[in-house]
Amino acid sequence: MGEIKQSFSEYIAAHPGLKFSFFGGKGGVGKTVMAGVTALHLAQTGKRTMLASTNPVHSLSGLLDQDVYGKPTPVNGVQNLWAYEIDTKETIERSKQDIKQKIRWFLKFAEISTQADAFVESATMNPAFEESAMFENMIDLMLKNEYDAYVFDTAPTANARRLLGMSKVYSLWVNKMLKSREEAQSLRELLSFTKKKEEDPLMDYLVGFRERIGKARELLTDEALTAFFFVTLPEALPIAVIKRFINWFHDFGIPVGGVIVNMLIQKNQVNDNSPEFVRNRVAMQDAYMEEIWRDFDKTGVRAVLPLFDDEIRGVEGLKRLNEAFTGKQVMAK
Repeated sequence: MGEIKQSFSEYIAAHPGLKFSFFGGKGGVGKTVMAGVTALHLAQTGKRTMLASTNPVHSLSGLLDQDVYGKPTPVNGVQNLWAYEIDTKETIERSKQDIKQKIRWFLKFAEISTQADAFVESATMNPAFEESAMFENMIDLMLKNEYDAYVFDTAPTANARRLLGMSKVYSLWVNKMLKSREEAQSLRELLSFTKKKEEDPLMDYLVGFRERIGKARELLTDEALTAFFFVTLPEALPIAVIKRFINWFHDFGIPVGGVIVNMLIQKNQVNDNSPEFVRNRVAMQDAYMEEIWRDFDKTGVRAVLPLFDDEIRGVEGLKRLNEAFTGKQVMAK
């Protein structure tokens, strides 16, 4: 059996400037709970902490036993902690109106008489538009810089990859748009009798957007400020998900903080008289734990958490989990 070389709390202590923590992994591994206990831990150290969900299927309100949907809300019973389930519907409607205005300017610039509404419906019917809106909300939170620490409960890893990768995609898209816009503007001025430079709100928007996305990418790739933590169970599929995507996070430049193992059955509660099903599950988990220690040794296993006999819910449940989460002892040895 392996050992934790640097626990989660030791990692946090070694990165005092850590500001943005992301939790991802396969669906159902406990990302929301891990994000919640991390936010609680940071708040208890005195940091004004924002716990936010970028998962389209929100779970924070259920975890905290209070409604945190649609706006940053103080968490009951915890100082320095706010929670926020982002309302994508509101963002999508706002984005639609914003896009409609931009398209109108573009059509006017190109002297095209078509109505903007058809273009807007076409653009916003794309399923990726919701992810784009969520990314906008996430970046808004990060750039407003109103809290000392931000903890994000992300969508399952494939979606989180796309979400975080948008900063790179956006940068490429905006640069191409700017180049085309500048060429069109120059040609228009050459053909104009007045030679007067016209106002170009779309160009101004693109320049501002590029700057904003550039700042976001700087934050996401800053090892001192950002860390992405993978949550897994000692099972084949969740482990495979991490192996599939961890290299992408490295290649993109998003610092990986480590791996957290959840729901490990405690061996001291299992004996020869335990049901065969339980003993078989323990043997299965043992085999996968060997794989985790071996394959994620360089990444770093930060915590190994037990399978509790009831669900983690509410602040008291998070406080109970926090004792195991921030310790260095490997459970179920």
